[in-house]
Amino acid sequence: MNTQLIEELKSYKNLQVVAVSKKRTKEQIDEMAKTGLTTFGENRVQEFLEKYDPAYTWHIIGHLQTNKVKYIIGKVDMIESLDSEKLALEIEKQASKQDLVQKVLVQIKISNDPLKTGLAYEEATSFLEKISALKHIQVKGFMCVATHTEDMDLVAKEFEAMHSLYTEMKAVYPQIDTLSMGMSHDYKIAIEHGSNMIRIGTALFE
Repeated sequence: MNTQLIEELKSYKNLQVVAVSKKRTKEQIDEMAKTGLTTFGENRVQEFLEKYDPAYTWHIIGHLQTNKVKYIIGKVDMIESLDSEKLALEIEKQASKQDLVQKVLVQIKISNDPLKTGLAYEEATSFLEKISALKHIQVKGFMCVATHTEDMDLVAKEFEAMHSLYTEMKAVYPQIDTLSMGMSHDYKIAIEHGSNMIRIGTALFE
């Protein structure tokens, strides 16, 4: 466990740290929680359900299939990977059954990597308009995964574009307050460009 990094991250004001716990054991999660980091991010629903502990705050950060939504509503605080109207409608349906409002982030595909998922940047405005009428979903902001590259100028440009979108949409939708971007290798650049939530796994646990 990287105690030095944990202390560094605690020094940032208004920064939420999501400890990415995929492939980590429940014991490792419990140890991390003792440091004060109690928000964990999981990619896969099955793995999340195996580790789920209501004592902690949980985010789903990986691509979410509609048929898995029913298993996580009421357990996850935030779904960070909303990327389609179909998924939004399923979240709405399952959340309404439990009479709760599910917090979500819209995942934007900011990189040109064909393997990355997310909504096209240009579609963000119309997408928010479409789903704003849904009563059991609250869009809290945006999430992205930058290009995995040594070219940090490209990463900075992507983060800056995301920050512009976030600022623009925040002016229209007052509940928007979260910009989730930055991982182990690029979180410092993300913070410089306005990120207030980072998702760190490898650098924290090892």
